[in-house]
Amino acid sequence: MKKTLQPIHSRSPLALLARRTGLLTAGIPLLVTLASASPAKSQSIETSGATPALKAGAQTQGGQAYIPVGTAKTRKSIIAFPSLRAAAEGHDESKTIFSTVTSDLTFMDLFTFLSPAAFQEAATAGLAPGSFQMTDWSKIGAEILIKGSVTIEKGALKLESYVYETSSGKVLLTKRYVASPADARKVGHTLANDIIEVVTGTAGIFDSRIAMSCMKKGGIKEIFVMDFDGSNMRQVTNHRSTTISPAWSPDGTRLAYSVYSKRSDNVKNIDLFELDFRSSTTKKISNRKGINSGAAYHPRSGAIALTMSFLGNPEIFAFDPRKNTVERLTSSFGFDVDPTWSPDGTKLAFVSNRSGMPMVYAMDTQGSKVERLTYAGRYNATPTWSPKGDKIAFAGWIDGRFDIFVMNADGTNIQRLTKNQGNNEDPHFSPDGNFIVFSSNRAGQKNVYVMNIDGSFVKRLTYEIGDCVSPKWSNLAKN
Repeated sequence: MKKTLQPIHSRSPLALLARRTGLLTAGIPLLVTLASASPAKSQSIETSGATPALKAGAQTQGGQAYIPVGTAKTRKSIIAFPSLRAAAEGHDESKTIFSTVTSDLTFMDLFTFLSPAAFQEAATAGLAPGSFQMTDWSKIGAEILIKGSVTIEKGALKLESYVYETSSGKVLLTKRYVASPADARKVGHTLANDIIEVVTGTAGIFDSRIAMSCMKKGGIKEIFVMDFDGSNMRQVTNHRSTTISPAWSPDGTRLAYSVYSKRSDNVKNIDLFELDFRSSTTKKISNRKGINSGAAYHPRSGAIALTMSFLGNPEIFAFDPRKNTVERLTSSFGFDVDPTWSPDGTKLAFVSNRSGMPMVYAMDTQGSKVERLTYAGRYNATPTWSPKGDKIAFAGWIDGRFDIFVMNADGTNIQRLTKNQGNNEDPHFSPDGNFIVFSSNRAGQKNVYVMNIDGSFVKRLTYEIGDCVSPKWSNLAKN
């Protein structure tokens, strides 16, 4: 096959790809070979008590969870959640925990909360099994009942919690949480995580975080991190440059990203950095000539897949930051970018224009057994694997804009999730696989949104900050 060297023209699909990956705006001179054919530290929370549903309580006689994840979108379970009981000391903390749990469970789009106006239980009723009448709750339509009390003892916050299935009276969860009063919100997230696990059989996502690249004044881009619901937004880098493409380590303790910089010879470069939240330190881990961007951590080995161009063409390499060695995984006539590991670490999905237009491909970890997964549209980008490894989401150019699509991991059954809502890009799955976070300019500037995996229940997460792109959802926190 004949090869030719061609410059990147500004209106071609290749230019779209170049702009997204920083090849043009970095000012790095490139001639592309084409085929001639077309966390921050936090206080610990001590827990004690039984969680019977983790073993059996969350299962019906048929062996199914009360709410199988992904099947409760049309019929939501009804929750009764009376205010947590508390003395004067502990009142504010109880309100924080209550509002946090309510907000977390509402976020899941699995539940409907009964209005307190419907509650009929006497004020003298207890919390523990046998200390109240379950019919007071079942007769008003509650299916799940959450009860609890908050006390402050010797400077420690203590939450006693109970979760019941009202139809059977079964105790789904009984647990005590002990923490600093300052960590009331974290206690609420922990209780909500436990409730989700006993009710659905899947771990809750309320300790997870989202990283993204956001524009500041003067055109500077930095990496920001926020909680899963858009709260607690904070800037975590300060390079005063263009900082892009964040990627979480599997345990959520480190964040890789790329920064536009200048080499000693005054030539622009895109360098790879790593931020360690445990030590609050940042270090440059690769500054090979050209591009060092689009990082993705292997789920187990510690290797980082990324695009590098020090040999000429932008290709995908496996980089070992401990040894500072690289292994080339692709060798094609065009760009190979946007690598993403499968959850089991046996495959890489990526984007390549080796066939003419940028499309999604997959290969094994040695760079062999390359398989093209997408054929539709002019430009597909930023693939991401679902946590179970059975789905891949990606952005595709169609009808003059980008939209989010999801398909089976073998490329079959492509479904469009967004339409007629501006440009929608950079999809990434939540750690439980129930949601997709993405960037969109549907409201003007680019912001970060989240939606159910069927495209419903869209929620905006970022406000009052510059364009935010490339959101990446962390794995669940390791306690």
